[in-house]
Amino acid sequence: MCPSFRATREEKHSTRGRAHLLFEMLRGDSIMEGWRDEGVKEALDLCLACKGCKGDCPVSVDLATYKAEFLSHYWEHRIRPRHSYAFGLIDVWARLASAAPGMLNLVTQTPGLSALAKFAAGMPSERKIPAFAPQSFQQWFYNRRSRKGNGSRGRHVVLWPDTFTNHFHPDIAQAAVEVLETAGFEVSVPAKPVCCGRPLYDFGMLDRAKAYLQNVIATLRQHILWGHPVVVLEPSCASVFRDEMLNLLPNNEQARRLSKQTFLLSEFLSKYAPNFSPPHLQPQPKALLHGHCHQKALMGANAELEWLKKAGIDAELLDSGCCGMAGSFGFEADKYDVSVKCGEHVLLPKVREASPETLIVASGFSCQEQIAQLTDRRALHLAHVLRMALEQNREAKKNGEYPERRILRDREQAIKQSMMKAGAALAGTVAAGAGALWLSRTALARNKRAA
Repeated sequence: MCPSFRATREEKHSTRGRAHLLFEMLRGDSIMEGWRDEGVKEALDLCLACKGCKGDCPVSVDLATYKAEFLSHYWEHRIRPRHSYAFGLIDVWARLASAAPGMLNLVTQTPGLSALAKFAAGMPSERKIPAFAPQSFQQWFYNRRSRKGNGSRGRHVVLWPDTFTNHFHPDIAQAAVEVLETAGFEVSVPAKPVCCGRPLYDFGMLDRAKAYLQNVIATLRQHILWGHPVVVLEPSCASVFRDEMLNLLPNNEQARRLSKQTFLLSEFLSKYAPNFSPPHLQPQPKALLHGHCHQKALMGANAELEWLKKAGIDAELLDSGCCGMAGSFGFEADKYDVSVKCGEHVLLPKVREASPETLIVASGFSCQEQIAQLTDRRALHLAHVLRMALEQNREAKKNGEYPERRILRDREQAIKQSMMKAGAALAGTVAAGAGALWLSRTALARNKRAA
């Protein structure tokens, strides 16, 4: 069932209602404004683009794609709302932020300043702005490679540095590198900035999304020709390569090949490393697994469940529907209430009810954010859990902490340290400026007295 219909119970927010409105719009009998019709836009506005209808509907109606196409026409030659640029172009802002992440975090994480940042981005005051990592995954990977040399010489795999993992949660990709290398693979990562354009579809920025995909194909051209598998850690980005890319580049042979060479981490390990087996975590923990919407609609979560069980984890796959964050949906001010209602249907209560020893596993960035912002737990990526199994480090359990606290502590400490350094630098700059101003005024006063 459509998550927004479940929240509002209004027919226009159901899959059937939206599809019927689009049909009437294209027929042009009762809806005369076509692509600029406000009623159609209002009905599509609460579509979370979760692709649930594509996976669950008997006729596989793909309203996420229809919504993107409609918004592309609706906003053509118009200025979009500010949140469209804030979230749709997140890859641009993330690359800019990587030049001074500590300074930017100082603004977005400090009360008062963060309120101004939220207003500028069109965010609800109840949300917290995710902090940028002090060092991107690409920076870490190439610094590491220069220190370690070329690394292993096993079978080759490309690890895709999606914008969310690269700039917000690089520890996920770092864990994936360790898992893949332990499984006997040589990992390569694109060196240049790349993005699949996932957020662009939510706002109908299809021309830019197409240009992003053409850049992706050019960047991965040799890997595509050599047949190297591409592991994508963010399910929504994997869905771009498996779905949207084929719609935007239907006649591109390289796009078709890349689509077939794209895998989630769990899918890749099942296909290319079936004999790899991580050590069992002891004592045997339990886990709640929440599958990302795009993952459930296009790829399924069974492979992820399988690898949790291979690590000796008693895992339960939640029948939780959409988490409600749905990319940037839950970060938009007018969508906050619906976003929370979607999460409260199953996922959030289940997380709150889980025992402290239970692992919370969710591989989607938006799902992790919804859980982090509306509960006191933090979700782990499958890569985190597999690396934890490899390390067999039980310090967190001994200290009575939630199991994810130790794993994510380094991320949180690095962000705080970068903010402290930025604050010290800013204070030093202000002090130096004040000192220079005082000296200049003193000198001016002396010159006047001398005259």
